[in-house]
Amino acid sequence: MTGLPQLDLSADVLTLTRALVDAPSVSGAEGPLADAVEAALRALGGLEVERVGDAVLARTNLGRPTRVVLAGHLDTVPIADNVPAELREADGVQRLYGCGTSDMKSGDAVMLRLAGRFGVPGGEPAHDLTFVFYENEEVEAVKNGLGRVARERRGWLYGDLAILLEPTDGEIEGGCQGTLRARLETKGRRAHSARSWLGVNAVHGLAGALATLAAYRPREVEIDGLTFREGLNAVGITGGVAGNVIPDEASLTVNFRYAPDRDEDAAEAHVRSVFAEVLAAGATLTVTDNAGGAMPGLAEPAAAAFVAAVGRPARAKLGWTDVARFAAFGIPAVNYGPGDPQLAHTREEHVRVDRLQPAEDALIAYLSGSPA
Repeated sequence: MTGLPQLDLSADVLTLTRALVDAPSVSGAEGPLADAVEAALRALGGLEVERVGDAVLARTNLGRPTRVVLAGHLDTVPIADNVPAELREADGVQRLYGCGTSDMKSGDAVMLRLAGRFGVPGGEPAHDLTFVFYENEEVEAVKNGLGRVARERRGWLYGDLAILLEPTDGEIEGGCQGTLRARLETKGRRAHSARSWLGVNAVHGLAGALATLAAYRPREVEIDGLTFREGLNAVGITGGVAGNVIPDEASLTVNFRYAPDRDEDAAEAHVRSVFAEVLAAGATLTVTDNAGGAMPGLAEPAAAAFVAAVGRPARAKLGWTDVARFAAFGIPAVNYGPGDPQLAHTREEHVRVDRLQPAEDALIAYLSGSPA
């Protein structure tokens, strides 16, 4: 697709979502869409706008006593023959299908609608607002645009509350889990499989680790009234040389999703304790990725006011999101968006049309200081 259409922030949220979906922005190729977002925000006239790579930052400077940060990523996973967007109706329900409809261009559309309402002269939000549209969320953390903003323009992320418009199906999800990935490796000795007693089978050496995982019982913990359920699972296994060779190397990749009352060091210590017997027998464990979670922070006044404005109880975020970056700064952060997280990254990804306007209305009520 060549030449992106201008984004009309006065259009309804469905039209704006469709326009965003029809502008492909697979991770690493968000530049044209970021250009369109930047142009639309600058045209409003009431926002300070800055570009950091393919992240677009915009904020009001009205001298309000509080500031709310709204954030969303512009990128999607690779397109699966599902662009342009397609509107379908079944059982009386309209759904917009397309790559990124749920994760998270519908959330971006809501953000742009809010910018169009409050980011003009005379917009009069009850809080100063910061909008952060960033790139490369769907790939490795080192490329994450919000992480770069945190390193290079940290002041842009400060506020009394951060709202990440990740897909939550219109529910409030507080905090997020931490996630750790580790590689457990066993060594053996090669031999001809016809004379297997002369070797040591490294794949067999993983049996103890697999038995440990099968018997593992995850912890549940309640934080701020939200229940976080942990999980430790095998997500990959490699080994083998040839059909007639006893393998001398094998590895098991595990993923630990942990509650936010554990920090990164505690999470690693827990995983090592779970595999203590296997490690004592000679296996090695290498942590390849470890990102801490975020406490819900729902007792903070700004977060409590947001929950009241939406008018629905919060639940725990069972997954890792960029709310963790805000939590690291001591900023309460929640996930709230119109998309369905279970549809993210699927070929049949879509968003229910009847989820779009309620999400926008709830945020307008909160940001304008109106009663729910």
